[in-house]
Amino acid sequence: LKIWLSQGSAGSIPVLGTMKINQLKRLASAGFFDLQVTRCSIRSLRVFINSKPFLILENTAPVLLYLSMENSQDLRLAVLIDADNVPHTRIKVMLEEIAKYGTPTFKRIYADWTKPTVSGWKAVLLPHAITPIQQYSYTSDKNSSDSALIIDAMDILYSGRVDGFCIVSSDSDFTRLATRLREAGMRVFGIGEKKTPAPFIAACDKFIYIEILDTGTEEKKQKETAVAPKTAVTSPVAKINPLLTRLITDSISDMADDDGWVFLGILGTLLMKKQPEFDSRNYGFSKLSLLIKSMDSFETQQRSTGTGNDKQLYVRVKNAP
Repeated sequence: LKIWLSQGSAGSIPVLGTMKINQLKRLASAGFFDLQVTRCSIRSLRVFINSKPFLILENTAPVLLYLSMENSQDLRLAVLIDADNVPHTRIKVMLEEIAKYGTPTFKRIYADWTKPTVSGWKAVLLPHAITPIQQYSYTSDKNSSDSALIIDAMDILYSGRVDGFCIVSSDSDFTRLATRLREAGMRVFGIGEKKTPAPFIAACDKFIYIEILDTGTEEKKQKETAVAPKTAVTSPVAKINPLLTRLITDSISDMADDDGWVFLGILGTLLMKKQPEFDSRNYGFSKLSLLIKSMDSFETQQRSTGTGNDKQLYVRVKNAP
């Protein structure tokens, strides 16, 4: 996160939240950033956020906290694909999804290309500039291409030429690899089918189900016919249930201000930190705001940012004390 503190106008900086010092402490305790607070006078505090100092005057208006996600396009990603465990028919939408998080500098796919089971991949490799890596199976019941992917991942890690990895697989064998890459400070994204085991999902910073990715043809058709866009984008892979309601309720409680409100952007980030596979598209909604509004347990409020017509969406639990 890029962070700015100010007592005045935001200027050209995108305003994504307004917070007091106690809310800064809550964000820090949730792992969003490192925070140190020291008192330098009766009326002021010196705050260090990720070692950068700011001065806060306690007797003035609430301090404004400006948050914006660092430009993810700057992330250099190594995209490593397990051809045996993902469908070749969805490669286009998978790469389009990866582009939202960074720029692929490595694109490699691993398989024993002498097997007929991966023949479908051969037609889509060149159009998407994916480098095939041949790995023969040493025995009939062992998949040696997994080991080749892991070895390449470690070589790329120590080359220092990437900021993160995208592992495209539905196989739990890459759980330890994802954990090791995160220990080295890498961002790890996972893409796989709904059948992907939970340990691999939990080992990633963010996990996306292939089933929720869509080519966008339906959205294009809606625009052409001037029909209002629908909230549902594709067939959901999960249903809204009490567990989801509890997850959102607890997350709101963790970050809420004294009146129970929390900024939607911060809520979304915390939900993803708690459950890497969380995505509003899993439930058939293109945006988190649409998912929240569809649930009876929560209420929303739009607030002006003070800069033009920009508005922020806040959420709280209905009938919150």
